[in-house]
Amino acid sequence: MAEPDPPPRGSWAALAPLLLGTFTGTVANTIVNVPLTMILRDLGASISAGTLIVIGFTLPFAVLLPVSGWLGDRCGPRRAFVTAMVVLGLASAGAGLAGDLTTLVAMRVVQGVATAAMLPAVMALIASLFGGDRRGRALGLWAAANGVGQAAGPTLGGGLATWFGWHAVFWPVVPLGVAAAALAIRFVPAGRGRHVPLDWRGATLLTLAAGLGLGATSAAAMLGAASPVVWSGCLAAFLAAAAYVASSRGRPDAFLPPRLLLEARYLRSCLSVLAQMFCLGATLLAVPVYLTTERHTGTLYAGAVLLSLPVMMSVLGPVTGVLMERLSPRAVLRGGLAILIAGQVLVAVVLASSGTVPWLLTALALTGTGVAFVQTPAATGATRSDAGRRGAGLGLFNLLRFGGSALGAAWVGAVLDQAPAFGVVFAVSAATAALGLLSSFAGPDPA
Repeated sequence: MAEPDPPPRGSWAALAPLLLGTFTGTVANTIVNVPLTMILRDLGASISAGTLIVIGFTLPFAVLLPVSGWLGDRCGPRRAFVTAMVVLGLASAGAGLAGDLTTLVAMRVVQGVATAAMLPAVMALIASLFGGDRRGRALGLWAAANGVGQAAGPTLGGGLATWFGWHAVFWPVVPLGVAAAALAIRFVPAGRGRHVPLDWRGATLLTLAAGLGLGATSAAAMLGAASPVVWSGCLAAFLAAAAYVASSRGRPDAFLPPRLLLEARYLRSCLSVLAQMFCLGATLLAVPVYLTTERHTGTLYAGAVLLSLPVMMSVLGPVTGVLMERLSPRAVLRGGLAILIAGQVLVAVVLASSGTVPWLLTALALTGTGVAFVQTPAATGATRSDAGRRGAGLGLFNLLRFGGSALGAAWVGAVLDQAPAFGVVFAVSAATAALGLLSSFAGPDPA
């Protein structure tokens, strides 16, 4: 991981553009969730095809994260951050001008690529600028910025689509991206890239494994889980991952040595955040679809109901950093996963039984609380691990993080394209969170 120049006394000021960039990337990701049915109706697309608008962002974003982490090491994290924010703004303008599904999905892909370059740079800069307890607090604020973005994205998307049409939902990202880039140039230490040789074979195999795996599982939304394309893609992903491990084992110049991935702290952070993001991705897509199709509500109303989830994320983000100082990060992580399970079970019950909106708000608030208590300790554990000291390691952590979101969205598309079985959607999400909780018991606590 590239080290910036020694931070100035006002290093907390350097955090502001990083938080704004995180907020902007999150808004760009989630702003289409609430107006999705409006977009599909206007473009004449099905729900399964429309999931490409969501997955078109998250899939390339997730797949390119390890390589973009290496790029941040090579070019310097601030330069990677600034460039990514400018490209994100340009792609958002292109999405706002799109007149067909193909163009819109293409612009969403460029948005995902730009955000993939931004996120590892943000985490690398935070890890370099803040140490000890200050890092936990900084990552708590980072989680809060993510939560605010989760809150603003669906709500802003619903409002803009209602008042000005769905094309308008992409334009707010343009000034936000430019502002984040300008503030980073002003306040973030320039730092220096370092000559990090790239193991092209390892990077290619790892990227191929991620792309094939996420692509195959995402294709299940349109082709069905029994499709030969899905199963052959999963098999090819497994073979690519096995080839990566075989070619990288014991090599000091490996793209990301496999032994680092097995460190207990890094492994449980990755698995926990994968489960958490699966639940979050499924919730942010399925609940608006449920409200607009089963309850026949407007997009603005659906966004307002969904707001209770990210509000809890943003409010509890800073609190999580303080709790980690008083308790252990692992205890906070386990508590968050337990709350997340309860929230997803309650969502399943409410949607399957056509429960009242207050119960749905309670279920979403529980889900948001669980997400808040998982994000920060998982990110802290990843940055403190040996793998997390490399840009590629942070990239892989975020690949699993947002790959989980893509898988959650694909799972929603696969189920709802067959029948409105919302209870099944969230029962599986709750089971995924339970597996994440089980993984949190892996390995001893570090000294």
